[in-house]
Amino acid sequence: MIKPQETIFESGNEMAALAASQISYHIMGYYPITPSTQIAEELDQMRADGLHDILLIAADGEHGAAGICYGASLGGGRVFNATSANGLMYALEQLPVQSGTRFPMVLNLVTRSISGPLDIKGDHSDLMFTLNTGWIILLAKDPQRVYDMNIMAVKIGEHPDVNLPVIVAYDGFFTSHQKRVVSYFKNKEDVQEFVGKFPPKRTVAIDPDNPVTIGPYMNEPDLINNKYQLSKAMDKAYEIIPQVFEEFYKISGRKYELVEGYRMEDAEIAIFVLNSTYDTVCEAVDILRQKGIKVGVATTNVLRPWPKKEIQGLLKNVKLLAVLDRQESYGAKGGNMTIEIKATLQELEKGPKVISRIYGLGGKDFFLEDALTLFEDMNLVLEGKKEIPDFDYIGAYPGDENYVPKRYMKPIKAEWTKNIALNTRDLTAMPRRIVPGHGACPGCGIFPNLNLLLKGIEGDVVLLFHTGCGMVVTTAYPQTAFRTTYVHNLFQNGAATLSGLVEMYNQRKKRGEIPDRDLTFILVTGDGGNDIGMGPTIGAALRNHKMIIFEYDNGGYMNTGYQLSYTTPYGASTSTSHVGKAQFGKSTFHKDTPQIMAATNIPYVATVAESDPIDFVKKARKAQKIMREEGLVYIKALSACPLNWGDEPSKERRVIQAAVDCCFYPLYEIDHGKTTITYDPEKKGKKIPVIEWLSMMGRTKHLTRPEYKHIVEEFQAEVDRRWERLKARHEHPLL
Repeated sequence: MIKPQETIFESGNEMAALAASQISYHIMGYYPITPSTQIAEELDQMRADGLHDILLIAADGEHGAAGICYGASLGGGRVFNATSANGLMYALEQLPVQSGTRFPMVLNLVTRSISGPLDIKGDHSDLMFTLNTGWIILLAKDPQRVYDMNIMAVKIGEHPDVNLPVIVAYDGFFTSHQKRVVSYFKNKEDVQEFVGKFPPKRTVAIDPDNPVTIGPYMNEPDLINNKYQLSKAMDKAYEIIPQVFEEFYKISGRKYELVEGYRMEDAEIAIFVLNSTYDTVCEAVDILRQKGIKVGVATTNVLRPWPKKEIQGLLKNVKLLAVLDRQESYGAKGGNMTIEIKATLQELEKGPKVISRIYGLGGKDFFLEDALTLFEDMNLVLEGKKEIPDFDYIGAYPGDENYVPKRYMKPIKAEWTKNIALNTRDLTAMPRRIVPGHGACPGCGIFPNLNLLLKGIEGDVVLLFHTGCGMVVTTAYPQTAFRTTYVHNLFQNGAATLSGLVEMYNQRKKRGEIPDRDLTFILVTGDGGNDIGMGPTIGAALRNHKMIIFEYDNGGYMNTGYQLSYTTPYGASTSTSHVGKAQFGKSTFHKDTPQIMAATNIPYVATVAESDPIDFVKKARKAQKIMREEGLVYIKALSACPLNWGDEPSKERRVIQAAVDCCFYPLYEIDHGKTTITYDPEKKGKKIPVIEWLSMMGRTKHLTRPEYKHIVEEFQAEVDRRWERLKARHEHPLL
């Protein structure tokens, strides 16, 4: 019997979150990455409003999120996650662990181009890396299917003969953010009745009366059996999926098949394509059918297990088939779908000729005209009037062999940066290494902080930026805002990357291959970069490379829309720590990164603030001197973000000063293990309660309400505790 439903105008991400809330997962481990971040944001808002009780755990990175999800699934409950692109790549080695030990969960993969270069738009370069991980893969071409597939995924993966994790994959931005009219079940109880209760199907890791070993070491006689059993489970999934589709049809009225085609009954020419592009090609089919051209389009709703027989049946009478891949298996003259379709059709006695086209990389639009042109060219081929290549790209263009990159500005000369006096007037005369013209928001603190840091750095500089606002707004191809050498790598590996560059520079100097220019190498991180990148940062510190790590801490993942970071203040509202009747904002205290770095025993650690520019530049100079002589140094600045802090750009320096005066962000240095407070608001009679600072920002202004008095008291107590410990270190020669 069809269950009561309502309609709503929502996006794919919103429907994934709605489905998850109705399923009522136990845990979601996640890490924000565009374009999947919105799922966690929506679920957090629902949780704040008291609409579900799923525990959302913000990980230190996608690899950690995958670990959280795996561990949670070992506890016998329902587990959910969402990621994209390099987030998936970072987590990838955990996927076979999950499937190889046969613990189900659901992962929404919002497909996106894999870096590099960095691109946040949708293609299928991430999806194709999952084909060999042992996960069931369902495809959703529109928001309706995102909702439906998420619900069916639970029942498929948890079937006792399957017990495999499931990916629901849909196109980044095309499906994730575009809104459609969608039907959903009015009563979440109907969803829960469909998926069934979740009693553990077997002993799990939280039953001391029945201890188990999960994931033991296996020698070769046993491992092959493990993989054989996984293969048989995938075979069983091939049988179960149509059954679940049929059961869902009975309660929803929406019928799904393993594969799908439009006007394929007598099609002589066809296109095979995945997900959202299917609808565009359908429109082209209608236009050309009116002209008497027998064209059709085919797709699959299930990528793993591969529905070979159904695809053969759908395509067996086609004469010419174009497989459109939104990625390429480089060197194979086709994408993964081309390879799989060719392998599938070669078993037919007489199958179609298959050509391959790569399209839509980096989110490049595929228009109706593109489909029409391809169909018309294929028709001319059948008529013997034209020849076209078996493999080609749609939308690529030849480069200009005579192109000479334009130099937008003169590089900085080392001598311009030397012998600058430590006073405000002379500092303003020093030329900037980062020039105006970047795309930062008004009042952004990143660039005042970077320019202050670089005013204290003499000589030639090489900058490496983690992904983040500072990177994104300065290097929109083909332009740059840098007058120095600039390198980018992703959040999770910047420190390791710069380590390698530093040591190669030293080796080549040592061998006499390059002149000794005494370069200063600086890693710039922020926007949560020292959450996901903390491991490589600590590794670089322990190796003690001669480099500077500069962190602009704006207290959140700002470049992805302000999700909580471990440095976000306690109680602050973010898009993954909403304020509502069921929660008050971020539930943990801010991470003390300078103290973490000090624990690695590097020679110098310092905190700086734009409210005290002379102190800032003085510490930068000291840091460079120590770095040149001894090794890695670390500097941290509190960096304003008016857009997400919810304050006025013109008042940012006062907000930063208040953070210093309330001792939330104390100014100090740790020089070879000796702590020195460089600005003491108590001694100056300027110390203020932390609530005065919190009341200056929209993200924490709710804490001024009476119902949050206890939160402010806890906040104040923690700030006071850290301040007293810092004073004790200041007073003791060994601390």
